[in-house]
Amino acid sequence: MKSKKITFSLAERLLNLIAPRSCVMCGSRLTISENTLCADCNMHLPRTNYHLSPTDNELVRIFWGRFPITSGTSFLLHVPSSASARIIYELKYGNKPQIGLSLGKAIAEEYLPTGFFNGITALFPVPLSRRRLMQRGYNQSLEIARGINTATNLPIIDGAIKRRRFRSSQTSKSRIERNENVANDFKLIDQQKINGQHLLIIDDIVTTGATIVALATELLKAPNVEISVFTIGVANSLVA
Repeated sequence: MKSKKITFSLAERLLNLIAPRSCVMCGSRLTISENTLCADCNMHLPRTNYHLSPTDNELVRIFWGRFPITSGTSFLLHVPSSASARIIYELKYGNKPQIGLSLGKAIAEEYLPTGFFNGITALFPVPLSRRRLMQRGYNQSLEIARGINTATNLPIIDGAIKRRRFRSSQTSKSRIERNENVANDFKLIDQQKINGQHLLIIDDIVTTGATIVALATELLKAPNVEISVFTIGVANSLVA
């Protein structure tokens, strides 16, 4: 995440004094110019740099033979119980949707000069079921997409796909169980919204790829659709 010169208002400075923010990884107090992560944690993130070779990297290869993927990237390698794993955990389970918004924006700003978003016409966050959305209170993938939208102005498509149900969390399941858990979960309900689009599927983490494969397979039922993928993390065990 490249730093840039920012002017802060007196109100922002006072708010930072009254309600100091902390780094989601190490818990240290953030300066007014830092957001979500302190500079030291940001510097030591296990970045993948897949965006520098978006059509052939470890993430993209996960999906070869499963659906026709154009390009893809994951921002960092996800190692359970590591310091950086707290980013995903707090985003999904810590009631902190602002993490998705700020990270989506910062990562998009970092990737824009490399041309990663060239050719993408719309953002497509992985939808949650109504039950899961009520439980969590927000869709973390949508928050990431909103951050990317802020930096790129790419539109977010909503309402083209319905997620039928939430059966159980993917967290502790095997690869086969994950595939079965999301099989037939997505239903295309408005193909006019995605006809002819190059969609960037947005998700928080890829562990086996089952959710993205199920969603992409349904999206590709609409004519002339192209699929790329963007996630915050990819399981280290999946690409090692």
